Amino acid sequence: MAPRAAPLLPLLLALLGRPDPGRAEGCDLQPVTAEPPITLSYATSTVPRGCVSSSSIGNSHEVHVLRVEWSKASAFPLKVSVTPQAGSCAPSPVLILLCARCSAIITSPCPDLIVHTDAHLSPGTIEAQGPEPPVAASEGQLLAWARDTYRGITSYSELRDPRWVQVRLGEDTDSPRDCIPQERFNATLHLETEVFFHGVKGCSHGDTQSTRAAHIIRLQPEPSSPITEVNLSLSCPERAVSNQILILQSRANLTWSLSVNNCHIQFLVSGNYKIMSISPMLLPGELLPDTEWGLVAKAFEKNYSIIASYSAIPASTRVSLEIQEHEAIRRAPATPTPLAPTANSLPHTLLFMLRPWKCTDETMEIVIARSHLEPIKDVVNITLRDINCQAEKNATHFMLRTPLSHCGTSLEDRGHANNELILNLAKGAAPRSVRVAFECKIPRELFLRLFPTAAFEAPQTELEVNKEAFVQASMRWEDHPSDLQLKECWLGAPGRESVLLVQGGEARGKGVTMMEGPPSSHGRKVWRFRFTYAIPEGGRVPLSTTLKCNAGLQNNTIFEKVLEVTVKDSWRPPNNHGLGLAAVLGITFGAFLIGALLTAGLWYIYSHTRPTSKLQPVSSTAPASESSSTNHSIGSTQSTPCSTSSMA
Repeated sequence: MAPRAAPLLPLLLALLGRPDPGRAEGCDLQPVTAEPPITLSYATSTVPRGCVSSSSIGNSHEVHVLRVEWSKASAFPLKVSVTPQAGSCAPSPVLILLCARCSAIITSPCPDLIVHTDAHLSPGTIEAQGPEPPVAASEGQLLAWARDTYRGITSYSELRDPRWVQVRLGEDTDSPRDCIPQERFNATLHLETEVFFHGVKGCSHGDTQSTRAAHIIRLQPEPSSPITEVNLSLSCPERAVSNQILILQSRANLTWSLSVNNCHIQFLVSGNYKIMSISPMLLPGELLPDTEWGLVAKAFEKNYSIIASYSAIPASTRVSLEIQEHEAIRRAPATPTPLAPTANSLPHTLLFMLRPWKCTDETMEIVIARSHLEPIKDVVNITLRDINCQAEKNATHFMLRTPLSHCGTSLEDRGHANNELILNLAKGAAPRSVRVAFECKIPRELFLRLFPTAAFEAPQTELEVNKEAFVQASMRWEDHPSDLQLKECWLGAPGRESVLLVQGGEARGKGVTMMEGPPSSHGRKVWRFRFTYAIPEGGRVPLSTTLKCNAGLQNNTIFEKVLEVTVKDSWRPPNNHGLGLAAVLGITFGAFLIGALLTAGLWYIYSHTRPTSKLQPVSSTAPASESSSTNHSIGSTQSTPCSTSSMA
């Protein structure tokens, strides 16, 4: 009997290590139409439409045309800088800017820059010269006006919602003769811009009174992108709160360089990252989902029930994020935060960046690399709330592993274990300690362990043929722990039919016995059973096998766990197929032949090496002159009343 197929999507997600999309249910991301909770902009050289040409080469002017469109009225003046290459402004540059009566600041080191624009120029900026470009002109009309006025065009770029624009002067003879606009044009040669992102989405989930909010930025994958590092500038309102998280998702080999101003916020980052205000040291990130619902589920998994902002932007080398006061976040009490970490706040900030704690359903594990603690000087040792629980240390790491029921850990908060890391610092003659409270998320998943004895100590991943093994399955479910059920457990091996061990919490397989587990506590439920791993006589012992269990509520399978197990066969000879009749007869005849030859050889050696005297007959009488002691010569078998025959 084969096990029932698990639902494909949850199984696939479990294998890929991604959050279950069911955890993102109830949160349908929608565009934020009210006052946005963030101001987000990013640098790019890819424009919605653009072109270059060599038609201005040989003319007295180099002509660059910018056409700007706005999604909404901008509160910032548009900054445009025109910069020469190699310090040369020849031929005389021309900037044509059409931006629907926007406010603009135009700067350039070129004294002979000619500007044509319909913008309101700020005082002190370069003044417009000559006629304005046609205000309501189409793209074709604008390009025709520029060609008619200056007999050629160097570049044309259409921009949407720019914050600033840098135009780089320079003509390229390899450019096409005519400037024909193309969609998503790469204008790297002549232009770089920072544009505002207006596609922010958001949603909320669960308790609407919660103030724990997540901001998510996802860099859309571009396989051909040469970008290896992203510089992100982050600033927060003066009335900063500490119950927010920023999730930064990108390809794993990207490095994030974070400049943080006035923000007390958690980070969850894919790839490596560094916080420049603390230390230029790289911190390890983690693999994050690469889908919208996967990232939302990850935020909910971290207990942030408000998605204040979700933004998917193109890959960029520079990103600017300004977090505003979100309506839901305004309800949170203010937590004043200094602009830069102080000696007292640095350990808190650094540890919350590292997040070195990890929990299972029954243990808490903390691993901190010494190199990551370099910004905190003189760390002597680390303990938990119970100072008897001290971390082991070596040349590279501090390490601590403890049951969740020990070391002062509190499990009162649903789904979380709470404790404190105490860093003992040596500061000259006055040692001091820093206490950092933290909470460790207890994963809602099924754990499967194999033990060699009924003591359920020292788990292993090895089965021994014809010997008892002990299995423990466990998980935490704070909502309805009493309704949890161990639904099925199977034992399978490649090329063999799976064997059902447990079904509906009852033993089903031959030799399987359910055992009493420890009582449920804090939502944790434990099931235990034992079985004997038997191989049919003459069967082949597999090198490995799999133990697979699933658990859930009533008739709905929710969690599945697979444990890979190696097989040890200590009772059967290495070649378990035995010897055939021909092999047995051959060995027997060979042994007989060797024995016969050996016997003959020994007889030959004996017969040719014994002394000659022993071959002569012995006289039965002796001369009278011989003493009585010689009457019993060597080899004699006679006896007298006064002596017995002996062998000298």
